[in-house]
Amino acid sequence: MSVNEPLRQLQTLRSFEPVQLGSRIDAVLEQTLHDQRLVGAVVLVSHRGKLIYQRAAGLADREAQLPMREDALFRLSSVSKPIVSVAALALIAQGKLDLDDDITRWLPYFKPTLSDGQPALITVRQLLSHTAGFTYGFLESDQGGPYRDAGVSDGMERSNLTLEDNLRRLSHAPLLYKPGSSWGYSIATDVLGGVIAAVTGTSLSAAIEALIAQPLGLRDLGFGVSDARRLTPAYLNDQPQPRRMKELEVVPVFEGTAGIKLEPSRALDPTAFNSGGSGLVGSAGEFLQLLETLRKGGAPLLSKALVDEMTSNQTGDLALDNWPGRGFGLGFTVLKDPVAAQTAESVGTWRLGGAYGHSWFVDPVEQLTVVAFTNTAFEGMFGQFTVDLCNAVYGQ
Repeated sequence: MSVNEPLRQLQTLRSFEPVQLGSRIDAVLEQTLHDQRLVGAVVLVSHRGKLIYQRAAGLADREAQLPMREDALFRLSSVSKPIVSVAALALIAQGKLDLDDDITRWLPYFKPTLSDGQPALITVRQLLSHTAGFTYGFLESDQGGPYRDAGVSDGMERSNLTLEDNLRRLSHAPLLYKPGSSWGYSIATDVLGGVIAAVTGTSLSAAIEALIAQPLGLRDLGFGVSDARRLTPAYLNDQPQPRRMKELEVVPVFEGTAGIKLEPSRALDPTAFNSGGSGLVGSAGEFLQLLETLRKGGAPLLSKALVDEMTSNQTGDLALDNWPGRGFGLGFTVLKDPVAAQTAESVGTWRLGGAYGHSWFVDPVEQLTVVAFTNTAFEGMFGQFTVDLCNAVYGQ
């Protein structure tokens, strides 16, 4: 018997019957809220194209005692990445961009070099798959690094920079490795946003509106806030309960790193540059709609062939730090080995999250899409809640 045989047997026993699934997820939400690991959440589950679970739980604003609402707006942080990746692929579908384009065709000023000063060719595919040689400033040492020295913004804090300003600064920091030779979660999607803006001759914001929001009828997705009354405050895990984020929080994601700068008011700043990797605002329902569009084949945004390319492992046997058993497609992780990943998800499942407290996955084998947006970092991104929710969905 192969190591994956027990998982295959489990797949045949899975039950996504709505009442039972709903009871399991409700139990996870109630326990997590009781333990004060989350303040509030919106959880949606679609199976075979039908929404079988939807719940707004807990509080959107604890201090004002406002309940969470299903149409709540959230700072998407890295949930922005798959959205901007779809926009780039939509341009490829239109014949305006190619996966293997040298990005200097569109950003002639952007020519980072290797640490020894040697030039390096970077392609659109490498930006999408995070194999271009970049990192994030928040992943640098807490003693400092080239990104901090160059004044590069990760796109989560307020600054007076334009997108081009930030990319010019980034171009002066050396690449960590030869593009295509390794993998690293990175600011690459911000560079991709610059490419999209250059190809379309407009802002990334306008491109997202034209390429994704308008075709799908999404009213809340954007770099601005469509309705400030629905924007949830941001909370940060603490003891004995999460605390409301201060104006600027600097929180190490991993020990010894510089720390991610979270500045919630950035979402309300119309002058903030369009960060493709972390700057969008949106709702759980509209993001589910985008994921379901991809799962069903991509129309009217992409061809099925492009969706297949997006959702296939682009990183071969390269190891993904902190994501055992997974490879990376064109915008998110792709599950290769459920045993190594310690998950009940099917091989080929797509998954990513967001620092402000979001997780999501699409299991194409089971025709299953799950979106969980919360207002609590980092529990809602990689805390026990995300494990418990996945297990509840699959009945584990």
